[in-house]
Amino acid sequence: MSNSSASVVDEVDGVPRPPMDLERALEAVLMVADEPLPLVSLATALGSPIAAVRQSIERLVADYDGESGGPTRGFELREVGGGWRIYVRPAYDDVVKEFVLTQNPTKLSQAALETLAVIAYKQPISRGSVAAIRAVNVDSVVRTLLGRGLIQEAYTDSETGAIHYETTPLLLTSLGINSLDELPPISPLLVDGRDGFDDLS
Repeated sequence: MSNSSASVVDEVDGVPRPPMDLERALEAVLMVADEPLPLVSLATALGSPIAAVRQSIERLVADYDGESGGPTRGFELREVGGGWRIYVRPAYDDVVKEFVLTQNPTKLSQAALETLAVIAYKQPISRGSVAAIRAVNVDSVVRTLLGRGLIQEAYTDSETGAIHYETTPLLLTSLGINSLDELPPISPLLVDGRDGFDDLS
């Protein structure tokens, strides 16, 4: 197999494969990314030089923003915390929120409710810390809560790149309370009032 950086796989079942379209490959990876991806990670994943990935990212940003003559997309490619990720364009936040609330009104799973509770009591908190408390992978659950508008990104740690999450006003409305101070105390629900929650943020 060739070591050319033009494609990730040069053959499939012995059949030559056309050179990879780097920008389309970047789109495919970024569409499923849960966290902002640094250029180095993208270049490694696609087997392409960092300079080529950087140029492709710049072209995608311009394309989505309508700078290349096409329409401005409803999403944008944004650099956050040293990495790149596709986000809904702010102008369409309300549209997406309305869709999620009216077209996808299914109840939250037990796993989602437990994760939401951890975030509500420990916010702002990273996905890794939530996973440590629950002792399970919470990636898909966090995506669900983000999609429902119940949590949002609070900030990105400048050193680790980890996104920290917090609850939104929609959660307060859904619970019928005015502030998080009205949440019941967590201590009586734990064995000693501390297990699983100490030193995790």
